[in-house]
Amino acid sequence: MNTLYRALPSIDKILNSEQGGLLVARFGHAAVVAQLRSQLRQARQHIQQQQQLPRYFSDFSVLYKKVAHDLQLQQQVAIKKVHNLTGTVLHTNLGRALWSRSAQQAALGAMQENVALEFDLTQSKRSHRDQHIGELLAQLCGAEAACIVNNNAAAVLLMLATFANGKEVIISRGELIEIGGAFRIPDIMQQANCRLVEVGTTNRTRLSDYQRQINENTALLMKVHCSNYQICGFTESTAEAELAQLARQHQLPLISDLGSGALIDLTQYGLPGEPTPQKMLADGVDLVSFSGDKLLGGPQAGIIVGKKAYIERLQQHPLKRALRCDKVILAGLEATLRDYLFPEKLTEVNPTLQLLTRDLDTLRQTAEQLLLKLQEKLGADYCLQLEASSAQIGSGSQPMSRIPSLALTLCPYSDKNSDLMQLIHSLKQLSRPIIGRIENNKLWLDLRGVANPERLLTTLDEL
Repeated sequence: MNTLYRALPSIDKILNSEQGGLLVARFGHAAVVAQLRSQLRQARQHIQQQQQLPRYFSDFSVLYKKVAHDLQLQQQVAIKKVHNLTGTVLHTNLGRALWSRSAQQAALGAMQENVALEFDLTQSKRSHRDQHIGELLAQLCGAEAACIVNNNAAAVLLMLATFANGKEVIISRGELIEIGGAFRIPDIMQQANCRLVEVGTTNRTRLSDYQRQINENTALLMKVHCSNYQICGFTESTAEAELAQLARQHQLPLISDLGSGALIDLTQYGLPGEPTPQKMLADGVDLVSFSGDKLLGGPQAGIIVGKKAYIERLQQHPLKRALRCDKVILAGLEATLRDYLFPEKLTEVNPTLQLLTRDLDTLRQTAEQLLLKLQEKLGADYCLQLEASSAQIGSGSQPMSRIPSLALTLCPYSDKNSDLMQLIHSLKQLSRPIIGRIENNKLWLDLRGVANPERLLTTLDEL
């Protein structure tokens, strides 16, 4: 044992070797020393347990490769790129919308250079960081002004904190939603120090229900678009135009949490329809909030559009500074919005709309290539079939609405669940993990959300 311990080299000896010098030049002295100390600790434990040297200390060339490999792994970010074959295009757990090329380039430019973020180049004085996007959103949505924060939950919090602190907010009982991550409208109201006043019932809320609850302590009326669930059957809700008229009669603001944020009529592409901020504002809603990384197809952001007087109050609230976006997000968001100035080209440049509108023939070409590749790798052990599938736009964006898709399904001939789990594990261990879904005791690889088919096929070469 003592002989084995003495056979372990000192850190100085390793560092003074030619290969050690190359490691230091590549990774730096401190990182290499820390890694060598870790390797030596592991080697001593190995000697104690196995009564022999680890292989990488018996062969120094292996040791240098191992140290380089481990240090290289430390440089890699933990958030890994994955292939989305779940059948949910805007998957919250997989990062939602992909950025367009123009958004990526704008964000990269903001990262690499100083930008006029809060500087008016014309008048050579300080300006507001939301100014450029505000003007753009005014053009796209018919709004007087806009305010940008880091997500839609923050947008709702800011509106409530600004206009309803210590007062009452009237909302339909059927709109007290909860979305992913336990975001609940009542909890946000509590954090904003306002009191929730529920009106109507779960399935029916009339204009008169709001009217009866308005009093001197009412701060505002609120509408929430239920984008992540549906109430069917015997239902009734109050239209925004009616509610806006009631709000004006009592000199109260009407705000709307639109959630998923479609800026265009999706039905023109054969997709399920979504209310737009343009329609809400035209119906008299004073402030409308929505997400940047859902149907809009851009970076994560909370966008508030509406009356200039109300937007100015939002901008002056202390929470705005805590919730604001940085230059990179604002650059990416502006570039995404500018693509909407050219509506005929949207499905070519906006990745979200591109994925949602791809025809089934295009999906079939990729599916057949995927089938051939997996038959080569797994054909003897798994039953592989091409099957019609129904994809979701997003778990928080129209989860009840389905769009036609195509999937490759895999089922082990052994009918053992453990074999299916092993396959799923293997797909997750690839350099770019492949994420599917389990349904009817099969693994479904849905092609609707695949952003890069060529890279998917290349990744499968590792399987």
